[in-house]
Amino acid sequence: MAEITDTALQGTSKSPNTITLQEFNNRIKRLLADPSVMNCWVVAETTDVRINQHCYLQLLEKNPKTGATVAKIKAIIWGNQFRFLNARFKQVTGRDIGNDMKIMVCLSVNYSPQYGLTVVINDINPEFTLGDMERQRQEILNRLTQEGIIGQNKTVPVPPVLQRIAIVSAAGAAGYGDFMKQLTDNKYGVCFYPCLFQATMQGVKTVPTVLAALDKVEQNQHLFDCVVIIRGGGGTEELNSFDNYDLARRVATFPLPVIVGIGHERDITVLDYVAGIRVKTPTAAAEHIILQAANALAHIGDLSNQVVSIARDYIARAKEQLSYYAGNLPIMAQRIIDTNTLRLQNFIQNIPLHVQRRIESENAQLARQKDAIKNAVAQVKMKETMRLEALGDKIELLSPRKVMARGYTLTTCEGKIMTDAAQLEAGKLVTIHFRDGKVVAGTQSVIKDK
Repeated sequence: MAEITDTALQGTSKSPNTITLQEFNNRIKRLLADPSVMNCWVVAETTDVRINQHCYLQLLEKNPKTGATVAKIKAIIWGNQFRFLNARFKQVTGRDIGNDMKIMVCLSVNYSPQYGLTVVINDINPEFTLGDMERQRQEILNRLTQEGIIGQNKTVPVPPVLQRIAIVSAAGAAGYGDFMKQLTDNKYGVCFYPCLFQATMQGVKTVPTVLAALDKVEQNQHLFDCVVIIRGGGGTEELNSFDNYDLARRVATFPLPVIVGIGHERDITVLDYVAGIRVKTPTAAAEHIILQAANALAHIGDLSNQVVSIARDYIARAKEQLSYYAGNLPIMAQRIIDTNTLRLQNFIQNIPLHVQRRIESENAQLARQKDAIKNAVAQVKMKETMRLEALGDKIELLSPRKVMARGYTLTTCEGKIMTDAAQLEAGKLVTIHFRDGKVVAGTQSVIKDK
């Protein structure tokens, strides 16, 4: 490397092209005096917004397709002008100037030789921001409407009393604290069972953490009556996350009733349109739940009073009826006695007639039965006579005399009829009966047939 000598340095410093820094800045100032860079209306997105007496921010332009930043510049709103512009902006949009907002601003380039280049915001068009915010919100609402789910959560049945409450919020948030204080200190003494599912309620983590919390609630939906999404008020950049399609769709299709209390009364997000119940603030969410329980208690009280009133009326009517019966009982008893006395007298008077009729009826029945018995006996007698005659004929035909008349004999031994040779013994006397007499003979031997 060549050495740099003092002579070379001295020669450079004495160059005829050398000017002072102030002169250089003055030349820049003259270049920037062009009217084309003064009071220009520019559309851009905001980021890195800081307020410290003045408002410091960066303006971005992004590629609408890729989202990549194609232009960026630092800008400032001087203190007095910022207070005026921000008040007007908030009056129109309901929000302070903040990050991640699309705005239309009037820019000028100021250049001071002493302080350098400054891009100054001289004016702002809040109607443009309001329109852009509303446009984005309306696009989401139109998409949900076309999908037929925008009012789906409003059709989910709401229990008469919401006691088991799933809460999606940040643990240390003021809105969560207000909600819990209002809930636990209710004047009706109703006991609630809240369960917190923590989520980040501002910034880029809002959507994923709220979705994760809702997933956990749905996994345990049988344990809860409803889910409450609450957050206190904040700037536009803090509430913009709730104007999100994915989050809105999740709330619209959630299986439990969803109560949304985000921001202040003036704040409206897409979730307010799709939730089953929309209230203004976290405190209002607690008041809604408490009021529903109070109405249920009042209804129970009304029912109790109706039961008491009906019971009293019934008892009063029963007493009146009892008094009526007590007063009329002697008269009714006497009437019954008189009526039954007359009936008894009629029965007594009619007994002889009924007895005579019964006797005549029974006598007639008895005469019919006697005739029937006579006829039956005659028929049986005739039948049995015929049967006996037939048996007599059979006996006559089978009698021993008839048999012996045909040439057969009857053998007896010791008074017993012998029907088998095996019954006889040699040396015994036997009597042989014939048709016209008998023979007594002795048996010499007994020969049995094989």
